[in-house]
Amino acid sequence: MPFINIKITKEGATAEKKAELIKGVTDLMVSVLGKNPQTTVVIIEEVDTDNWGIGGLTVTQRRLQNH
Repeated sequence: MPFINIKITKEGATAEKKAELIKGVTDLMVSVLGKNPQTTVVIIEEVDTDNWGIGGLTVTQRRLQNH
């Protein structure tokens, strides 16, 4: 049973886009690895940009620097 955990920043991905992502990842597991879509689990976790860091800065800080 494949378990796929996707983490994205919490910035308004719609329910429709998340459903599209879940379907696409499931289809990819089927086509590339021959997995059963009925037993493929996909979880999307949304993380606040203050709780996600890159290069010693939060994503929030990095974005403020780039504006």
